[in-house]
Amino acid sequence: MYSVLSRKPDISRKVAGWTCAICRTAPAAVLDHCHEHGYVRAPVCHSCNTQERPDHLYSNDIRVANHYTRLFHTHTADWLRHWHRCPGCRTRTTLPLPHLAAWTAHIACRSLRPTHRAPSGSRGRKPCGALRVSWTGSHNAPGSCLLTVAVDLCPSGEHRVLAQVPYREAAERFRTWLAETAPAVAAEAGPDRLDGLPARFRPVIADTSGEGLALF
Repeated sequence: MYSVLSRKPDISRKVAGWTCAICRTAPAAVLDHCHEHGYVRAPVCHSCNTQERPDHLYSNDIRVANHYTRLFHTHTADWLRHWHRCPGCRTRTTLPLPHLAAWTAHIACRSLRPTHRAPSGSRGRKPCGALRVSWTGSHNAPGSCLLTVAVDLCPSGEHRVLAQVPYREAAERFRTWLAETAPAVAAEAGPDRLDGLPARFRPVIADTSGEGLALF
């Protein structure tokens, strides 16, 4: 648990000796953890830690910025494996609530977003406004949450609601997308129960000194 591990002496020095588990190029700087379940996921660099954090993580409202394209398109498998290092998310085959909300707005409700003609000289149409998702309920009881996907600054209304999706429906849509998009990750995520999960997770980066085993 992050609440326990983060208080261990010299934890910052140990983390600095690892490589970021996501980009695998920069030195790790912090222990990324699931805010919904409290489990440490992996050591990551400042850049990756900032990129994966939805805007306003501690509130019930997220402005879905363009960086979600990278998280759910360009480097999908890497991010999904990282999020599913949390045993709580892994057993449920889903994502932490803020990330599931962002996925629902960015992927599941993409076809509902209004568009307008691109500027003169450009072809096609472009999405209008700023995509936003909010939810009622709590991180501690996500099953009762209702996700509301909307567009701010839409020409047809300053705040246009596109869809309201119950958490359970959003989670089921994500499981289907996960199985179709990244079957290997879906298989690693395992069934919706604790059976078969390893009792001890291996370090993300091999540590021949043995000290790193104390982290994970």
